[in-house]
Amino acid sequence: MKPRRVVVTGLSAITPLGNDIGSSWEALLAGKSGIGRITQFDSTAFATHIAGEVRDFDPSAYIAPRQCQKMDRFSQLAVCACKQMMQDAGYSVEETEAWRTGVVLGVGLGGLRTIEEFHTKLVNAGPGRVSPFFIPMLISNMAPAQVAISTGARGVNLVLTSACTSSLHAIGYAYDQILLGRADAMITGGSEATITAMGISGFTSMKALCTDNQDHPELASRPFDATRSGFVMGEGAGMMLLEDLEHARRRNAKIYAEVIGFGASDDAFHMVAPLETGEGMAQCMKNALDDAGIAPEMIDYVSAHGTSTHANDAAETKALHHVFGDHAGKLAITAVKSQIGHLLGASGGVAAVFAALSLSTGMVPGTINLRNPDPECDLNYLPDGSMRLDPVHAIVNSYGFGGTNGSLVLKRYTAQ
Repeated sequence: MKPRRVVVTGLSAITPLGNDIGSSWEALLAGKSGIGRITQFDSTAFATHIAGEVRDFDPSAYIAPRQCQKMDRFSQLAVCACKQMMQDAGYSVEETEAWRTGVVLGVGLGGLRTIEEFHTKLVNAGPGRVSPFFIPMLISNMAPAQVAISTGARGVNLVLTSACTSSLHAIGYAYDQILLGRADAMITGGSEATITAMGISGFTSMKALCTDNQDHPELASRPFDATRSGFVMGEGAGMMLLEDLEHARRRNAKIYAEVIGFGASDDAFHMVAPLETGEGMAQCMKNALDDAGIAPEMIDYVSAHGTSTHANDAAETKALHHVFGDHAGKLAITAVKSQIGHLLGASGGVAAVFAALSLSTGMVPGTINLRNPDPECDLNYLPDGSMRLDPVHAIVNSYGFGGTNGSLVLKRYTAQ
């Protein structure tokens, strides 16, 4: 039996740059920023007043209003992104294929907004005011559950929660399910919505968030820049449909890219800080390249984790040097968080969606706000903006608290 090949046949993104993949991709290539002043709560008393919000988001365009009331924002984003993605893929889950179509999503924190809302009601009005939907709304696995309910997908249904690596890990797990013959199609990616008072205050207390450039929020997220001072919180969802190649061919699906490798590792070092040497990140990339069966020199493009924190960006640069050696200087490297902020558990999923588009279109986005290059970050992060590079192989990196690492290798699709 021929080994299975896994291809990407549907994409969607709801981001601070736009409420669909078309507007998000156009704004990304144009070098626009989706960072602005927080509108979802009064941030006056906070050290930071900025975030990458999804503006003018109307879930009722895809979800019945009564159903919306039973869903936290992260689940609403997931379902809306899924429906956009399924439309893009031209795929509907027929009864004959339902058991062979699964959903695996990444969510980092889940229903933080719901916890805040009902805790306030509990304190102010007593336990009788806590909704019977409180628990089902906040639990992270409700994102893939609601996606399954909305699509009829009856195969494996999981949420992976591994901090900011959640959705890239989810894509890797979904990829494995198809390779192992356990599914023919997988809805995967991630969703996150934690721009709340508790979310912002918690990360601010850790000294993780950028607190400067409050009057110029578009300049706040600046990965690999010498003046970087912390990440900017973002929210959104990124989804893709993975299919067995023969399954995709039978329905004459358009194909954006091929998934050829996945790797994971852990620093086993610290709760929130990466190994300064980048050793864990490097091993993760090596694992993904080994899984793909390609040499490091075959990678053209890297979608970096690039958080705009000093420790992460420096460690990731060291890891890239370690893995790619002399080839590191030839890589085109993008940090999309410079434009959309850090979407936490959804960040890897959105980055993977954009990387698949780069392979399909040949266009690679740049990294904005890189005006003062850090000597510790001495690679080509495309500070001059997007350009046509026609990459053949790309690697997407995603790293999270607890030292958890994920890397995904994508290839421009060819029929051979």
